[in-house]
Amino acid sequence: MPITRLLIEDFITQSQGQPIFDVRSPAEYEHAHIPTAHSLPLFSNEERKVVGTAYKQESKQRAIKIGLEYFGPKMVKMVEEVEQVLGGVAVKEKKKEEAQKIFVYCWRGGMRSAGVAWLLDLYGFKVYTLVGGYKAYRNWVLKQFEKEYPISIIGGYTGSGKTETLHKLDSMKEAVLDLEGIASHKGSAFGNLGQSPQPKQEMFENLLAKKLYELTVLQAATHIWTEDESQRIGEVNIPIKFFSFLRTRHVYFMDIPFDARLDYITEQYGKFEKEKLINATIRIQKRLGGLETKTAVNCLLENDTKGAFAILLKYYDKFYNKSMHNQREQVELLIHKMEMQTVNPGENAEAIKRIHKNQAILSQASL
Repeated sequence: MPITRLLIEDFITQSQGQPIFDVRSPAEYEHAHIPTAHSLPLFSNEERKVVGTAYKQESKQRAIKIGLEYFGPKMVKMVEEVEQVLGGVAVKEKKKEEAQKIFVYCWRGGMRSAGVAWLLDLYGFKVYTLVGGYKAYRNWVLKQFEKEYPISIIGGYTGSGKTETLHKLDSMKEAVLDLEGIASHKGSAFGNLGQSPQPKQEMFENLLAKKLYELTVLQAATHIWTEDESQRIGEVNIPIKFFSFLRTRHVYFMDIPFDARLDYITEQYGKFEKEKLINATIRIQKRLGGLETKTAVNCLLENDTKGAFAILLKYYDKFYNKSMHNQREQVELLIHKMEMQTVNPGENAEAIKRIHKNQAILSQASL
């Protein structure tokens, strides 16, 4: 059956819930890839280098011959790897006579994807390849950050339980964009504690674009909640165009007393090893100040975790105040403060949802 070449929009639409294979080298895949893709490298990292050198220094034909020498012995193994993946991939029920769909891409949609597509087509799969390859996908990713989205933001000083409130909204079937979840980091100097390794910047962007697409296209969400963030989350950055857009959105600011937040954050982070807490404190020494850093570290050494976090919380309150106003015009119109007495993500999520609904009704009535 013929191999079908798809432009990026059709590739993304038609590959939903279907197996996607990235035939680039392991190093290319590890750096970043389409989030749901499985690695099925045509060449190893060293083999790719050899083929590429032959292409540049000798000829296309010489590179193809070298590539075929590598490809031939791998054919059976590659087919078996695809079959193994299919055993664990959720696909739609098909008629017995309908061939399994397979989606394949390489860097530019050239010889590597064409070669693997030929093999899988020969074996009996219905194969689709991506015109322009991963490069076309990256262009699509970057375009997602130029769009406007129906987003509202949950704000609040450190220790307000913003992330947990966001998760409660998610459990209430509200559309949620969890930037910290995508980044595998909670945003502060302590944000990597208890988290899995962060994705590289490019992979973070791919994951973010995928989530935005799922929310707005697949789920057709008319409203999305996210958390107020600095542009930098650990080692990754929110794309500048998308971040600038977020700074224009309404913020539902949970104004919770200092002592309530201190109790909450002490409970959340006090469970981590003393050494990790000290190292995280030292990382912000330049901004925190030498004396405050020394005092906070001494508190931790003396097992006065709450005393240490009281110092840190005051610093983060000042930092958040500055960040909240940074790059935001008409702050008074964008930020809606809500006085809440306790850090209770469930109750606070209900309150935010209720206030937003009332505001939407009032806004609609004024039209």
